[in-house]
Amino acid sequence: MNYLLGAFKPACNISIAFSDGKNRKQVPMKKENGQTAMVPLFQSQETISGKVCIEPYQGKKVEHNGVKVELLGQIEMYFDRGNFYDFTSLVRELDVPGDIYERKTYPFEFPTVEMPYETYNGVNVRLRYVLKVTITRGYAGSILEYQEFMVRNYAPLPAINNSIKMEVGIEDCLHIEFEYNKSKYHLKDVILGKIYFLLVRIKMKNMDLEIRRRESTGAGANTHVETETLAKFELMDGTPVRGESIPVRLFLAPYDLTPTHRNINNKFSVKYYLNLVLVDEEDRRYFKQQEITLYRLKEDTSS
Repeated sequence: MNYLLGAFKPACNISIAFSDGKNRKQVPMKKENGQTAMVPLFQSQETISGKVCIEPYQGKKVEHNGVKVELLGQIEMYFDRGNFYDFTSLVRELDVPGDIYERKTYPFEFPTVEMPYETYNGVNVRLRYVLKVTITRGYAGSILEYQEFMVRNYAPLPAINNSIKMEVGIEDCLHIEFEYNKSKYHLKDVILGKIYFLLVRIKMKNMDLEIRRRESTGAGANTHVETETLAKFELMDGTPVRGESIPVRLFLAPYDLTPTHRNINNKFSVKYYLNLVLVDEEDRRYFKQQEITLYRLKEDTSS
């Protein structure tokens, strides 16, 4: 029985190490099993290099038809789990067919890699970057090893960043004007604004401001939309008087936000909205929603 078990054990151990692994920033990434692991952080146009080490287990040799390392950018839809769509695929051949009897190390390098999209783990979709090592074998089945890493891309301050001004009202009952200082925010930004009550003829219980994330996956009839409320901020308790104005000051840093993603490879989009919610004393709810654009700013405090 032990002999049979030994027959199914892998013939070797594969490890993947990045060249600057000790000095490069590590960030937490949520794995499929729900646990969090620390992985190296890269951005587009960086060179990704390192070493692949293959070490046969004692008394074993590894017969193979070639060894290769691939750098893959992949999108996986959770309703089609296990099927990855590759939008980036680079390969380096590490070894020609032969036998490996002892520990062998292979250097690799992918210079100035184009990684246009950020790593993203959503409700129904994920986008990942991974190094994949394949020891190709025939009847015995290929041996695979994966090493994920994270990609974050940074944007400059937008040249144009208009304020948002909107009105919401119920005829002859309620008329509100609200104003936010800009329409594009970086992930550590502060939303500043004011809400003006021009007409109030209904008794208000409270007013909240919400940050909502809307993730759209698929296309056409197969589009699936998932909306999450990430933050809820009480602006007012009770009924305001006509002419009153209420300031808005909402810090984004505490919340788990990503940049806005628009139609990533025709697979998914992630958009953010400010949602103003008014509740009257009869628990009727009134909404006004406005899209905002989020981006990642390159600076020490906004990593």
